[in-house]
Amino acid sequence: MASAGRRDAPEAPDFGILKRLARDQLIYLLEQLPGKKDLFIEADLMSPLDRIANVSILKPSLSLQQHEVDKLYKVETRPPPSSCDQFCFLVRPRIRTMRYIADIVNADKMSGRSRKYKIIFSPQKFYACEMVLEEEGVFGDVTCDEWSFYLLPLDEDIISMELPEFFRDYFLEGDHRWINSIARALQLLNSLYGPFGRAYGIGRCAKMSFELWRDLEGESEGDGQGRKPEIGNVFLMDRDTDYVTALCSQVVYEGLVDDTFRIKCGSVDFGPDVTSSDKSIKVLLNAQDKVFSQIRNEHFSSVFGFLSQKSRNLQAQYDRRRGMDIKQMKNFVSQELKGLKQEHRLLSLHIGACESIMKKKTKQDFQEMIKAEHSLLEGFDIRESTSFIEEHIDRQVSPIESLRLMCLLSITENGLVPKDYRSLKTQYLQSYGPEHLLTFHNLKRIGLLTEQAAGETLTAVESRVSKLVTDRAAGKITDAFNSLARKSNFRAISKKLGLIPRLDGEYDLKLPRDMAYVFSGAYVPLSCKIIEQVLERRGWQGLEEVVRLLNGHEFSVSDSAAEDSAEAQRVVLAVFLGGCTFSEIAALRFLGKERGCKFIFLTTAITNSARVMEAMTEARA
Repeated sequence: MASAGRRDAPEAPDFGILKRLARDQLIYLLEQLPGKKDLFIEADLMSPLDRIANVSILKPSLSLQQHEVDKLYKVETRPPPSSCDQFCFLVRPRIRTMRYIADIVNADKMSGRSRKYKIIFSPQKFYACEMVLEEEGVFGDVTCDEWSFYLLPLDEDIISMELPEFFRDYFLEGDHRWINSIARALQLLNSLYGPFGRAYGIGRCAKMSFELWRDLEGESEGDGQGRKPEIGNVFLMDRDTDYVTALCSQVVYEGLVDDTFRIKCGSVDFGPDVTSSDKSIKVLLNAQDKVFSQIRNEHFSSVFGFLSQKSRNLQAQYDRRRGMDIKQMKNFVSQELKGLKQEHRLLSLHIGACESIMKKKTKQDFQEMIKAEHSLLEGFDIRESTSFIEEHIDRQVSPIESLRLMCLLSITENGLVPKDYRSLKTQYLQSYGPEHLLTFHNLKRIGLLTEQAAGETLTAVESRVSKLVTDRAAGKITDAFNSLARKSNFRAISKKLGLIPRLDGEYDLKLPRDMAYVFSGAYVPLSCKIIEQVLERRGWQGLEEVVRLLNGHEFSVSDSAAEDSAEAQRVVLAVFLGGCTFSEIAALRFLGKERGCKFIFLTTAITNSARVMEAMTEARA
């Protein structure tokens, strides 16, 4: 993937087929329960379902097939007495949801009510769920099915599995149950847009997912064989390869919108402070939004200038009406006016969003925080940054933000010296409450907030344990201790890969020269730098020291039969296991433009620093 004189990047494949497949399979599954039915939908499936089969169209689309959904309920709400003889549950495979369903079935049994019950698991069914249904005595009363809804296209180059719990389940709890879902998602993409010519990856989960996917491919004898590939390269990366990027404050527009308003399933709720009215508006943020598509990857400092210029251009187009005759006016109204009004509406919303972000960030001493973060990344003024964090905790600005800054300090310094660790922990618990004690335990376990001596201690524990048990059990225990004992080695990796750019004068954020612009020119995202280097070298050669510092589990596999298409080789599927930030997406989009290639993003969920911290938090508000 060497630089090719700024060739135009190829077009992204059409991912609309993924939505159609998911919608058709859901309708087929609902038709397996003929007649009127009440449908119970899990809360976090509502938004994805809305994106592929607008919930409001479920009724008419099914009534056309004479298979009606009579009433819709949210799972977790106690249903009112219903005359319907059939209940259908569309749920995630969670134990608490199984207990909720079992309670409904058992309540019907107690009252002598006879109904049919169908559970549709998305994206797949787990054995543990069946065990719970059996324990509750209702396994024989329900029928179970799977809705293989692995992939939700959020935009023309972003696909999400919408599994935010994956991060905690795998990296904290060591739960491997979602790996099968990842492998099946890769198998589906490979069959529709592959075969992939080259596969690279780093991380334990990435390697396991890749190996399981290859096994599945072997069993299915490769559905994608014989067709022209649209995606040539796939790169799998575990989130724990690069926690630093996920913990940094985002300064590209899309990242700031996510940090401030929370983008959920590709859309955002703008409240009255943005809309300048008394109501909230739900806005879909994707490439179809003509204003958003031009500013989403821009550094926030460039956005206001662009929006004011856009506003002047729009006004000029409106002003053209004044000198028109009747025929020209008719053409203007029929062809342009609607588009201009839509653009004007979006423009005013994004200006409102920018003003709201500015107000909030000014209140939070955002510039001071960015300065402290940059000092941590560069390794300068660590004592001053520690004092800033202590002040942040003492002022009780935000429990999540304080925790994030402590984690960033720990991971960039390869753990805190015991004195600092104890001091910061004590101050935090005094400021925000002792209920956060378990959160510190979780952060230590996952390697986000550690004491510098902790690594050596645990390795000793690990070696003692392995003498007491069989080799196989020792392997499992070693896996469990792996995240505990791992060190970040951030400073050494940063130096090896040149993550902190050497600046001559001011960094031009309007005309960026590298991916560091997504963090104001202070830091190139580690995850993106690894992808750039591996694609450039077509493997891990020359990166052996970096791999060692990242704790290994790298792989590079090529399929010579699938490498023929030069166009497909310029399309890269970047798979983030444990979440991907909008800053990383913006950085790789920039790299794609520079190198004449196209990056497609597949992630278990979109993440940011707050979501990472919340996943580790035990004290529920």
